[in-house]
Amino acid sequence: MAITTRLFGKSGPAITQVGLGGEGVLRTHGREKEARAVIEEAAAQGITYFDSAQAYAGSQGYYGAFWRSHAQQRFSIFQTSKSAARDYRGAKADLAESLETMGLESLDLWQIHDVRTRQDIDEIEGPGGALQAFVEAKDVGLVRFLGVTGHHAPKILEHAVKNWPVDGVLMPVNPAEAVLGGFLDRVMAAAKDRGLAVIGMKVLGAKHYISPQDGVTAELLLRFALSREISTAIVGCSSPREVQTLAQVGREFQPLDAEEEKRLLELFRPHARRMAYYRGAI
Repeated sequence: MAITTRLFGKSGPAITQVGLGGEGVLRTHGREKEARAVIEEAAAQGITYFDSAQAYAGSQGYYGAFWRSHAQQRFSIFQTSKSAARDYRGAKADLAESLETMGLESLDLWQIHDVRTRQDIDEIEGPGGALQAFVEAKDVGLVRFLGVTGHHAPKILEHAVKNWPVDGVLMPVNPAEAVLGGFLDRVMAAAKDRGLAVIGMKVLGAKHYISPQDGVTAELLLRFALSREISTAIVGCSSPREVQTLAQVGREFQPLDAEEEKRLLELFRPHARRMAYYRGAI
């Protein structure tokens, strides 16, 4: 059975509703054999959304090794990367390096990475800022879609979603965020108003949210994320077995019922602020 797909934003293309995150074994150096096994398993399982970033250690190099031996699969996989550069020259240099390292002529999605502060906003959208480089890259066909990512401050990410010419947003989607508010209400609503794709990250809280004694499994957390209006949920994997679990949820997903969600939120409510460890001050 194939993994269910969802549209990337309002009008597509279709991508699998679970994607391979750029964390896990991909955010390492010198573990080529393990990283190759994870990427190849994801492709074999039919996952089409592949996440990466300039800042993720050797992830782009691992993908480059994959693409050099699997060039025939390029048009069935939605390959992404990110740049945390805030200036025009830095962003252009990052894109050139990403494409060379990954052995690609273009990216499907290039994202402005980890936007946290008002200073980030001012630098990125101001004169000589990175936003200009992103727009130019799309105009000349080096990237198909533009995105923005953030997990630190909902109000900052909301500004980018409302005001920048992006096609998607990568943000936290987990029970802690449902308790705290910000990302899953304001940012999500702003993205939906503009028809943007929403990509869910921090789904498992770097596996810290998994608690078998409480019945909180990776599968349950993925179902929580996929029960939201998102295009895909990405998870970093460290082994082919973890990839298989991710793909299985993508095939067999059933939305949470009201009782399951209520119980999950009750478990997270007392500790939500601590569990959203990636946030800044609320």
